Amino acid sequence: MRQYAYRIVNVFAREGRFTGNPLAVFEDGQGLDGETMQALARQFNLSETTFILPSSKATAQVRIFTPSYEMPFAGHPTLGTAHVVRGLRGGDALTLEMKAGVIPVNARGNRWTLQAVPPKARAFEMHRRELAQILGLQEADMAEFPLWVSAGREQLIVPLASADAVRRAKPVGDAFSRLKSVDGNSMAYVFHDAGDSAGTVESRFFFPSGAAILEDPATGSACANLGGWFTVIRPRTNVERVVSQGEMVGRPSTLYLEVADGAIRVGGEVIELGAGSIAL
Repeated sequence: MRQYAYRIVNVFAREGRFTGNPLAVFEDGQGLDGETMQALARQFNLSETTFILPSSKATAQVRIFTPSYEMPFAGHPTLGTAHVVRGLRGGDALTLEMKAGVIPVNARGNRWTLQAVPPKARAFEMHRRELAQILGLQEADMAEFPLWVSAGREQLIVPLASADAVRRAKPVGDAFSRLKSVDGNSMAYVFHDAGDSAGTVESRFFFPSGAAILEDPATGSACANLGGWFTVIRPRTNVERVVSQGEMVGRPSTLYLEVADGAIRVGGEVIELGAGSIAL
């Protein structure tokens, strides 16, 4: 039997050991097929588990699995895996090869920042009243303009009129499935932007698991898509935001978003919580 070493890290952490979004990172995924990687992700039952592999065109190749399926890109797995790659190989400037493309990642201390792939956006055609009902809100809670955005993975980006509306959102399970991305997934990121003078955003991210609607404590891919939303709504405008997420699920998280000259960067603190190995 072979020992496969892994580390547990928290990404987009605030002060405290149990903040941010947890991630399991296997230091060397060579010898594991996709089916076994999927089984390990199901065993850990975290939102994502990643596997580091050799790459001919980047510092490392990374495969990302939820307990149910493989993902082409996700933000907190990118930053958390980069932190582990640095621990293994050194270097504050890395590139990670993923199915969505090669992602540049940089660190200053334990704050890691990724540059997302150029975003794509498309119109959201459902009436705002219907979208409000799906999200458990009133039509007056909706702001302009919801969009489908992909800076690696398409999600519905929904601006709301107030931070209170963000906190009150409660998606309706049987209706939520009507929100379908290009790859058939139902995912919605609701947010309130306090504007340039405040520079803050309050956000939540919802996704289905069976018949239930779950909430993610910190979603780097959705934060990147928020950057994509800004490039559509405010073209050729630089934007910086501190994004708060996770309070409603007891995992307060902080993400740093920068849109500059068309490039979208998402950053956050990474802390290592522990390490171990599994014999297979």
